[in-house]
Amino acid sequence: MCIVKRSRKDFSGVGGEHMSRRKRCKLSPEVTDLFDCLPDDLLLYILCKLTSSATSPADFVNVLITCKRLNGLGHHSLVLSKASQKMLDVKAQNWSESAHRFLKQCADAGNVEACYTLGMIRFYCLQNRGSGASLMAKAAISSHAPSLYSLAVIQFNGSGGSKNDKDLRAGVALCARAAFLGHIDALRELGHCLQDGYGVKQNIAEGRRFLVQANARELAAVLSMTPSALTSGGWLTWNPLPHHRHVAGIGCPLLSDFGCNVPAPEAHPANRFLMEWYSSKGGVPGSGLRRCSHTGCGRPETRRHEFRRCSVCGTVNYCSRACQALDWKMRHKAECTPVERWIDEDGQNDGNGEFGFDNGDDDQNMVES
Repeated sequence: MCIVKRSRKDFSGVGGEHMSRRKRCKLSPEVTDLFDCLPDDLLLYILCKLTSSATSPADFVNVLITCKRLNGLGHHSLVLSKASQKMLDVKAQNWSESAHRFLKQCADAGNVEACYTLGMIRFYCLQNRGSGASLMAKAAISSHAPSLYSLAVIQFNGSGGSKNDKDLRAGVALCARAAFLGHIDALRELGHCLQDGYGVKQNIAEGRRFLVQANARELAAVLSMTPSALTSGGWLTWNPLPHHRHVAGIGCPLLSDFGCNVPAPEAHPANRFLMEWYSSKGGVPGSGLRRCSHTGCGRPETRRHEFRRCSVCGTVNYCSRACQALDWKMRHKAECTPVERWIDEDGQNDGNGEFGFDNGDDDQNMVES
């Protein structure tokens, strides 16, 4: 009998609160709250399902404030590791130490989206370059495509350092890995690198293949949208002319080479945070620092003249060729200085023979600032 009693006591201690709750429910007829009888592992499973499908941070917060037990289990590392991208969509105007701490808890739990989002915020907004790059590298090791692409952009520009810190070969390698995982901007960037021989041996045919693949994936992303999103507007329209100018508000004619328009892709929450952060501050702190002109990017310069500018108008600048190509199709094609007026005013081009017209290669020339 002593052995049996001792083993029960030991088991109760190891099993923890689960066994004590079950025993209390059986022995206490006055217990009316069946919620207390649910084991923690079942609640953890439910919370993981919730966080992985949450559409906003409020979905998770509303559960945490329900009761003390859910609040405690909601901060379990298993639950935080499953948090969805939209659940981590922190607004810049709501940024606080508690928001920073929450993202760090998710990152420490192994959530790759949290690693990427917090890494971008630390690198570009809080000027904590080393910590931000380390967090993105942690996500990149887990094959997180946006992190791989962002690290590639950092290598291409030498962000956080000097112009001599650029590593084009490392940028191409990171970009190729992200492209292999299907990242559309990485596919487009790699295509331009191959076409231009930028950081890699020039291969125009292979570069063209990657650009076509990026366009095809862009279209596939649209076709996978919900029926309500597809029927909300005339997103698929035929362009009768090969250089038909895009009218603002209709869509992003990434596939104008093939005669149709698709909606502009939704920006990642990390990019939206950067845009909101610097819009609220009226620009990038520092003398002469600029942001990428692509409205869906938000990346700022970390030193003067880090980004490249349009070789025709010189009024826009981009962190990457992918952002430049996307913004050209979406907006800048209709705003860039027309070549006829430009030649009439100056009597010549910029000496490089570079004009900012869409040549059918999803491209526009850029020069170093």
